[in-house]
Amino acid sequence: MHEAGTAEQLLPLVYDELRRLAAQKLNRENPGQTLQATALVHEAWLRLGGDEQPDWQNRAHFFAAAAEAMRRILIDNARRKQANRHGGGLKRTSLAPNCLEPATGPDDDLLLAVHEALDQLAAHDAAKAELVKLRFFAGLTLEEAARTLNFSAPTAKRHWAYARAWMYRAIQRNQAG
Repeated sequence: MHEAGTAEQLLPLVYDELRRLAAQKLNRENPGQTLQATALVHEAWLRLGGDEQPDWQNRAHFFAAAAEAMRRILIDNARRKQANRHGGGLKRTSLAPNCLEPATGPDDDLLLAVHEALDQLAAHDAAKAELVKLRFFAGLTLEEAARTLNFSAPTAKRHWAYARAWMYRAIQRNQAG
């Protein structure tokens, strides 16, 4: 970020917030989750560039990248756990209409289904996909995500309602196909 400058100055400014978001996200995961908030933040920091941080345009740019990094880490972890050599194997799951609510703890099947549907949503509407990413993978509240994306609260609510319905239908189509 232009305001922060070097990585040594950036990490202390964002570490506590990233750790809080990671802890919130992991608290909603299944009890068997092996990742810890500190490990998730450190891995995300390394994927963002570690001590060689890019010149972030602003807070939204940084947190969008952090949400994407956390998403990829959680997806990689879910895929690793499902790999056949780990006793995995895909199975179909029933989805509740509120499957994208941050309060739910998705299992690995649902996490992978959300990941696939999110890629489809991003091709359809990138702004709504970013909102889902910030809410579902980074654990931001609707208000925090709206501020990060420079949306008004009513716009964020409309986008969130649309994205949840769109994702629910996409997940159902993907599992039926």
